[in-house]
Amino acid sequence: MERSSMKIAAIAFIWLILALIAGASGNLTSLNPPLPQIILFGLVIIMLLGFWISPKFRGWCLHVDIKVFLLFNLVRFVGAYFLILYAQGRLPYDFAVLGGWGDIVIAALAVVLILFIPARGKAGWFLYFLWNLLGLLDILFVVATAGRLAMADPSSMSELLNLPLSLLPTFIVPIIIYLHIILFVRLHKSMKMGYSVI
Repeated sequence: MERSSMKIAAIAFIWLILALIAGASGNLTSLNPPLPQIILFGLVIIMLLGFWISPKFRGWCLHVDIKVFLLFNLVRFVGAYFLILYAQGRLPYDFAVLGGWGDIVIAALAVVLILFIPARGKAGWFLYFLWNLLGLLDILFVVATAGRLAMADPSSMSELLNLPLSLLPTFIVPIIIYLHIILFVRLHKSMKMGYSVI
């Protein structure tokens, strides 16, 4: 498990570097909807294919401490930055305020789960399921809202194609969506095993 974790961390680091290079190059700014959304969901599909094809990757995803999934979701406190950009007139209300507060709430609930809720038993299972459902709905709402606003006025969402926010469609959001999907898989397996460790 430790070796797998190191390999996955190395791959994630390389991916992050590539995403930073893509954002710094300025090439992403020329992308019009639905290309950013295609890239985002294409990356999710690649990870799901990796889960299906690679037994080692699948084994890591199904057995690593579930808190790793929740810890990554703390990046959703970036919603506070959305609120700052809205106050500066750089992001529209529907995305920055509604999506921003949604992300902040999901990240805060992840902290509560990590610190206080064991990932076992019916009560724990239900709370993790509820958080995962709300978290997935929130991130899909954010993606859909960004796409809708960009279709109507591409300039309104231009911040998402420049660093640091360009990391959202090219790195952070695909991983978040993937982790939500895999957490549902783990919740299903846990339920079948009598609500044992998720």
